Amino acid sequence: MYLAFYSVHTPLQTTKKLDEKYTEKGGDILQHNAKYAGMIESVDTNIGRLMDKLDELGLTDNTLVLFTSDNGGVWGITSQSPLRAGKGSYYEGGIRVPMIARWPGVIKPGRTCDTPVINIDFYPTFLDVAGVACPNGKLLDGVSLMPLLRGTGNLPQRPLFWHFPIYLEQYKYAANTRDPLFRTRPGSVIRFGDWKLHEYFEDGGLELYNLKDDIGETTDLAKSMPGKVKELHQMLIDWRTEVGAPIPTELNPKYKGN
Repeated sequence: MYLAFYSVHTPLQTTKKLDEKYTEKGGDILQHNAKYAGMIESVDTNIGRLMDKLDELGLTDNTLVLFTSDNGGVWGITSQSPLRAGKGSYYEGGIRVPMIARWPGVIKPGRTCDTPVINIDFYPTFLDVAGVACPNGKLLDGVSLMPLLRGTGNLPQRPLFWHFPIYLEQYKYAANTRDPLFRTRPGSVIRFGDWKLHEYFEDGGLELYNLKDDIGETTDLAKSMPGKVKELHQMLIDWRTEVGAPIPTELNPKYKGN
């Protein structure tokens, strides 16, 4: 089953009871929106109902549950600190999200793992779990996560890619992105090990960050480490060529700079 909650998403709406609960509770400098907190509690409550139903039906021990998200939260409504920016950005605040897995008897409770994975890994994982071969002719971009889930091994070192060749308008909040007009502009990103390279198509801009030392992406190392930039950029170019990723090449004739 694939279950996608609308919460947490705008417009922010919650029950009167939860709004009052979190208004009274207050918050801190990072998290202080009562309606947002109420929506989070609603998600928690309903995931709990799902877990209870699995228990009731005797399916708990035979069910792998994955909880994750497709992007970070809206900057200004919620904070991803110390990560930079939020939803719609290719800085870590926009693409780094939590993932929780539960499978009694297979996944050891309370264990953590810091290996980066990506949502395209889910399909190969589910095939592996079900003992089903990949359909003939089906190209799998991801890999099975079972070695990590079982705690029996690691994944081969591999690059992860994001490609988003369009514009996303800025929120009303200053979101700590590359410029004040857009959450992101057309571009691609590669992460390989601790290194992450951003490329922007409009101006050919390249930004390099070491996530191990600088998870907030505050220090651009592109000028001081041209060799690493060249290595990652070539990997990114090769990947785009391999998958046929579209890149905009023509200016919009209707665009007026003013």
